[in-house]
This record gives sequence, C-alpha cells and structure tokens, in this order.
Amino acid sequence: MDVIGAVDIGGTKVSAGLISPQGQVQASETFPTWTELPYTRCMQHVAASLRRMLAQAGGSLLGIGIGCTGQMDPQAGMIVNNGFLPGWAGQNPVRWLSEQFSIQAALENDADAAALAEWRLGAGQGASRFIYLTVSTGIGAGLIFDGQIYRGAAGVHPEIGHHTIDPYGPACFCGNRGCWETLASGRALERRFKDLQPGFTGDARLVCDLAEAGDSLALQAVQAHGEALGIGLANLVTLYAPDVIALGGGLMRRLDLFLDAIQAAILQRCRLVNPTATRLASSSFGDQTGLVGAALVWQHRFVGWQP
Repeated sequence: MDVIGAVDIGGTKVSAGLISPQGQVQASETFPTWTELPYTRCMQHVAASLRRMLAQAGGSLLGIGIGCTGQMDPQAGMIVNNGFLPGWAGQNPVRWLSEQFSIQAALENDADAAALAEWRLGAGQGASRFIYLTVSTGIGAGLIFDGQIYRGAAGVHPEIGHHTIDPYGPACFCGNRGCWETLASGRALERRFKDLQPGFTGDARLVCDLAEAGDSLALQAVQAHGEALGIGLANLVTLYAPDVIALGGGLMRRLDLFLDAIQAAILQRCRLVNPTATRLASSSFGDQTGLVGAALVWQHRFVGWQP
C-alpha cells in the first residue's frame, strides 16, 4: 500500500507515522523531542522510525509531510525561529528527509498542518472560514480561508498565541507580557494552580484530574483558565467571525472542564458580531491530528484538492 510519511515535531515530543491518502493512520511511533540533542540526531530517529514502520507495513512512500512548532519558511522547507526548539533555527528538515528517502517533502507550522487535517477531513469540513486552535504546552492556531492556509506578510505564520490578553500579565519568552499563551496554555494552568497550592509538582493533566474529583482549588484554577481561554477565543470571533473554530491539543481533551467559562466569555465580549454564528468543535482526530495534518501538508502542496 502506498502511504504518506508524516512527521509531527512538537516542543516535548515527536511523532512519525504512515498515513493513507484518505487520512487513515496506518502506523505511528512517538518519542521525546530531545531538544538538548543536535537537530541531526533527532532527524536520524525520525528516519529510522519511518523505515522501521515501512518494513513492517510494506508498501512505499508517496512523499513526506512535516508539521513543526514555531516559525517556518514553508517554501524553503526551513525552520526559522523556535522558542520550544532552541538551536534548530536555520535547519531544513525538508531537504534532509528528501535526500534520505529520495522523494518530495513539505513543511508547515504544526498548527497549520493540524488545521488542514480538520478542515479537509474533520470538524471544519465545508467551512469557508475555519480556525484550528491547539492548546497544549503552548497555544497555536492555523487559519484556512477559502481553502487556503492564511499567511501573513512575507509568508509568516500568525502567532495568535502571542496576542496580548493582559498587558500587566506574566512575562513571555517572546518579549511581551500577558500573551494568551502565558495565561491559557497547559503550562499556564500548572502555574495558576501552583499559585493557589504552593509546592504542587504535577502537570496540567493532574490539575484537570483534581478538578474532576471536586478539588476546590483545582476548580478555581480551571474556572479562571476557562475565562482566559474564552477571552482569546472571543477575540478570534470578533476579528475573523469564522464559521468554525476547532479546539485541539492536549489540554482540549478536557474541554468539558473549561467549556462553560469559554462560552460565557464569548457571549459577554462579542458584541459587534454574532457569537452564535461561530461553532466551537472538538478536534476530530485527537492525538493523531498532528500526524494526519502533516500528511496533508504534502498532499496539499504536491497533489492538491478542490476546496
């Protein structure tokens, strides 16, 4: 069976997989990003993983699609700036993997890749104006308008996770204060709970577990976090009035904990557009969104489809 190689590079983990042209995951492997190791070492692990899965599954690669956190130059296939992957700027995974497998490869920001998956095959099917939001270690978004990935001036990926929610809020690695990412990401939920419960050493998942178990401090943190998420989403609704916003990433697997606060913030703040005209939806692919999206990066670039 001919398959598309998919590589999803995040701040804490890398996934590699084999995806059918119809978007089904045939095989996948996940391992730590190992940001302390050289870029080439990580790519060697990716190549070995793809070869191992191909040997087990049979068939051949049609091409390789890559989704990676941070700023990209998609046409050059190069990583530009990356707060989560220090030292990777200037690296070109498209060229490296193309040479390793003698096939075409393509690169996009991971949120743009996931947006392709959801728009083409998931929660955003049929939407002319679609936004995919990923909330995990950080916050990223991919925008697809009229069947095309939205790119800013000079082709840059819009950094929606770094629009300001509170100008007096926490300092962010980007140089600003009170970015949406500093107030509404998974890491932000951890910090919010630690402020209420000094000495806490768990992660955002544990905070959600505690909230589901009825812990009062965790419920307080989750409520505040939902409000912060809602403020940013209200801004997106006001700015773009999209048909659909799909919510994905690790933290959004617990969307039910935050949804009431999110919806209340949107209804309160969206006064000049109709907030009920925008549908909020959960990601259709769960943990596999990044891999399916990475495969569609290659398909979108070299095969294409009609919107």
